Amino acid sequence: MSQVLVASNRGPVSFSLSDDGALTMRRGGGGLVSGLAAVTGAPRDPGPPHSSRAGDRPDVLWVCASLNEADRVAARRSPDGRIDRAGYETGGAAVRMLDIPEATFQRAYNAVANSTLWFVHHLLYDTPRSPHFDARARRDWQSYEAYNAAFADALARDAAQGAKAAIQDYHLSLAPQMLRERRPDLRIVHFSHTPWAPPEYYGLLPDDIGNQILLGILGADHAGFLTERWASAFLDCCELLPGAKVDRAARTVTCSGHVTHVGVHGLGIDGTALRQRAAEQDVVERARALREQVGDRQLIVRIDRTELSKNIVRGLAAYRELLVNHPEWRGRVVHLAFAYPSRYDLPEYREYTAAVERTAEQITDEFGTADWDPLILQVNDDYPRSLAAYGLADVLLVNPIRDGMNLVAKEGPVLSERGCALVLSREAGAAAELSEDALMINPYDVSQTAETLHKALLMPPTQRAERCTRLTAAATALPPQDWFADQLAALD
Repeated sequence: MSQVLVASNRGPVSFSLSDDGALTMRRGGGGLVSGLAAVTGAPRDPGPPHSSRAGDRPDVLWVCASLNEADRVAARRSPDGRIDRAGYETGGAAVRMLDIPEATFQRAYNAVANSTLWFVHHLLYDTPRSPHFDARARRDWQSYEAYNAAFADALARDAAQGAKAAIQDYHLSLAPQMLRERRPDLRIVHFSHTPWAPPEYYGLLPDDIGNQILLGILGADHAGFLTERWASAFLDCCELLPGAKVDRAARTVTCSGHVTHVGVHGLGIDGTALRQRAAEQDVVERARALREQVGDRQLIVRIDRTELSKNIVRGLAAYRELLVNHPEWRGRVVHLAFAYPSRYDLPEYREYTAAVERTAEQITDEFGTADWDPLILQVNDDYPRSLAAYGLADVLLVNPIRDGMNLVAKEGPVLSERGCALVLSREAGAAAELSEDALMINPYDVSQTAETLHKALLMPPTQRAERCTRLTAAATALPPQDWFADQLAALD
């Protein structure tokens, strides 16, 4: 098969380093890794390193950044930085971890990607106070340019003639154009896993930076988005780009003689693979422990990274209002909230994590009794435990204020044992596919969310199961293999 290169900030594996210098490999985190793992054959939750079997793999190279010192050590132990040649089995993809200078990485990743582009696309800014683009912001932008150039250089060096490159997400907005300049023979797709900001909000960016991002993505032959809404917002922004011509009917943008096609590819779940993973012993054991902890009470579950757009604090406030307005649920329901740490380097995220913990503690103090813990908050990342919780959930709460897709909304119904009710934000990308059988909410309306949780808990089991069956069908309609294959096919 022809070579395919995948480029993303976070790779399919990460490493930890023991005191004696031994490396331990584990599955990389995040929705992007979950979505692409099935495509490349990369591990979903790998165990200890073992011998590579290069002959079993398709010709896929995954280029990613080294996110910690252990990652850098793993890359350095291989002469050319390819992890598969360092004695580690990484599934169907060879992995190259880029050792980008720490200062460059931090500025590109934290100051630009996560504190600027993420905030713009998720509409997170407190605009009377931020953003504030000054000389320091320009220095950070130079690091973002250097970070993207490092990826473009690696892809250009490793790509075979005529290979296809799939560049992922807002971290690498500039890389498509940079790669095209280095290797015009390649076919390039860029995929945005986040929402795309409407022009009036995208305009918060300095004009030259906003235009540079658009031009970077337009260096690709195909630009993919998760929903029609995000693709349309991108085209809206391109219409304001000097020199660009947008053809809505053909869904193309022509700029400097190059044509970029814009497509919508909703990412779904590989239901068979997910169920197989959930049937493994570590998941079964965690399910048993959770059931013992919860008893025969109904269970409301949420699983998120502690990230500003996930709206965890309002979700907890809605649960509190449920217990206040409907005291009949006291002692009869438990809220299991998994809020896994995210971007702890950024002060906004540390403060938000603290707010989540304070709110959870207040609920426990206000309503907890000797024999009933109304809220179980878990902040340590545990993938098998998340899968176990999906299976036990009576209600799944997914209430982001804005989300590109949200795979939690799809994974939960697939693994539900008895059929769960899905309470879903209308601002999640998944709403485009799941709204008919989910219970939809305005994520800012705490009282509405509380009443919708009440409705979900009261839903008859047969109705809940029927809805869940239809949600599962929608969630698995475009599994990762097909999602990715559609993008590669668009390059032909």
